[in-house]
Amino acid sequence: MSAPPVESRRRVGFGVFAECLLTGVWIALASVPVVTAPAAFAAGSRHLRRHLGQHLGGWREFVADLRIAARRGWLVGLAGIAACTAVWIDLRVARSGLPGGQLAAAVGVFALLAAAVTVLRAAAVWEPGARWRPLLAAAARRTVRAPAGSLLLVCGLAIVILCAGFLAPLAVPVLGILAAAAVAVEERAR
Repeated sequence: MSAPPVESRRRVGFGVFAECLLTGVWIALASVPVVTAPAAFAAGSRHLRRHLGQHLGGWREFVADLRIAARRGWLVGLAGIAACTAVWIDLRVARSGLPGGQLAAAVGVFALLAAAVTVLRAAAVWEPGARWRPLLAAAARRTVRAPAGSLLLVCGLAIVILCAGFLAPLAVPVLGILAAAAVAVEERAR
């Protein structure tokens, strides 16, 4: 009796890449109401962790995770909308020429990036039953204490924004790659 054939590394790599692209589409669909974006990233990250662990899971498991994550995750999304609005106002004030406006805008953009990285890191480790507040507090500490991983996620966010700027539909599957990057950063930190 012979041993079963071993999948090549290339085949496994392409499988993970394809799963990331599919997960990006799911995240984009689940993020349409905007306030559900953190919950969508949490469900997408959990799906990718399941896939990497070779556990079965698909759309139904993603939707079930999304429902659980969105119970309190929508508050995180609402806070994100408020933060984006505040930074947008800061940028408008900076363009009007008020003294100190440029500094306020730079601080606002930096704080928004730090908040986005914190949410991505929290979503990457989310599990059903986890509360968002402790997840975000721990993720904020990791964001500051592990700057290399945080910089990687900032670069991932920049790639999503650039893809959206060049060809908007391209940003949809790239969201899955951003979720995979967040999972990889958190796994590396362990």
